[in-house]
Amino acid sequence: MKNIALKNSLLLLFFVSTIFLSCKKDLGVIQPKPVDSFLPMQVGNLWYANKENYTEIQDSTLINGKLFYKFFSLIGGDGISISYLRIDEQGKLIASDPKYPDLRVILADFNAKVGDVFFTMGSGTDTDQQVTVTEKTDSEMRFSFDSIYHPNLKGHPFVVGYIKGQGFPGTWTKLRINGVQIK
Repeated sequence: MKNIALKNSLLLLFFVSTIFLSCKKDLGVIQPKPVDSFLPMQVGNLWYANKENYTEIQDSTLINGKLFYKFFSLIGGDGISISYLRIDEQGKLIASDPKYPDLRVILADFNAKVGDVFFTMGSGTDTDQQVTVTEKTDSEMRFSFDSIYHPNLKGHPFVVGYIKGQGFPGTWTKLRINGVQIK
């Protein structure tokens, strides 16, 4: 008698579970979570203005045991730029190169506050730049770069901005972030 009751209980549990799981509503396509980075990095990300001006993350590689992403940019149809970038554990955007693995250039500090200052290389040479955080909101950050050690470029800063969830600002005709076609 106990075996029959146990079998009936298990059969009833199976039956109820099957009904519960089969009655689950299809909520449609699951919306991706918003990207929480000022520069989302995933192979395939694309910032595309036109066939002559775009940036795409083409690959990833290890440099000194750290994961970097290969950013390929075509500028003006004939200018090519290849950068290897990563965001480290402290929220700093770091550039390096597989050919020069000891090279470490800080391009942004996403954990910094407005007014914070840091140097790209810390070398004090004419290629080192002083970087100041000029704007920070929940959705955007801007950094001002000044070549303070360069005799001709000192005092002529330029600003680089990032948009949370998008990365590079611009009037993109195609924008793909982490597998999602935004434009």
